[in-house]
Amino acid sequence: MDTPFAPTPTSHFFTSLRTRLHYLDWGNPSAPTLILIHGGFDHGRSWDWTARALAKDYHVVAPDLRGHGDSGWSADGAYMMTNYVYDLAQLVDLLDRSPVTIVAHSLGGSIALRFAGLFPDKVHKIVAIEGLGLSPDRLQEKAEETAPDAWRAWIETRRASARRTPKRYPTIEAAVGRMHERNEHLSLEQALHLTMHGVNRNEDGSYSWKFDPYLNGMAPQAGSDDSLPAFWAQITAPTLLCLGLDSWASNPVKDGRAAHFTNARLVEFADAGHWLHHDQFARFIAELRAFL
Repeated sequence: MDTPFAPTPTSHFFTSLRTRLHYLDWGNPSAPTLILIHGGFDHGRSWDWTARALAKDYHVVAPDLRGHGDSGWSADGAYMMTNYVYDLAQLVDLLDRSPVTIVAHSLGGSIALRFAGLFPDKVHKIVAIEGLGLSPDRLQEKAEETAPDAWRAWIETRRASARRTPKRYPTIEAAVGRMHERNEHLSLEQALHLTMHGVNRNEDGSYSWKFDPYLNGMAPQAGSDDSLPAFWAQITAPTLLCLGLDSWASNPVKDGRAAHFTNARLVEFADAGHWLHHDQFARFIAELRAFL
């Protein structure tokens, strides 16, 4: 699936909210811009297979979210949803090629859908892979938790992160094994690729994940998934929602969330979990091409 435009991407950086953020550019800048946004505890190189498949027809850009990949970590260790959305808005404006098409996974989907609701004129089409946030049932559970309880739980989680020593893997094979544990659908080739681009080598020769350990436990006011329908209702771009049938994610048609969109369609992927764009890559690309 390699293309003559960019068999490998080039690295670029920009500044947002005083943080140095990284993105990959797959070339072909005269083509329509397509932004690929990864999920939590992931990185932009997770999209390499998708980028290569689309780079002939699109100017593909894949950012590392703050705290992830080769982007900087937030100085205060607080990863607010508002900051993520601001970062995306900053990147879109810097690229200066809107309206853009966005394909996003999980946390990236929540970010992208908020952006598309805030700035509907800047989004041509949007694909969200299990990016609708918490299910209605989970939101109801959280609503029953008092605000002081939520704040205390967050403080304890943050203190636990501060006390915890980042995991070190003695070999790259050990880190690949952990990657494969996280998603058993991955082939060895996929797990190795994602791991090689997702770790740093420590001074003692061991390996550690690039993401900020403080990403564990978002601040209580940061997620605000109960406000998401208000953003979804403002989206004017055609929207493709993707769901892996082996995933823990809730079906947005059955639970009512899809009804908040004015122009959305759901596609389900059998034999695929939360990372369905890896688990069923060929079908994902076929659905993506048809939608785009």
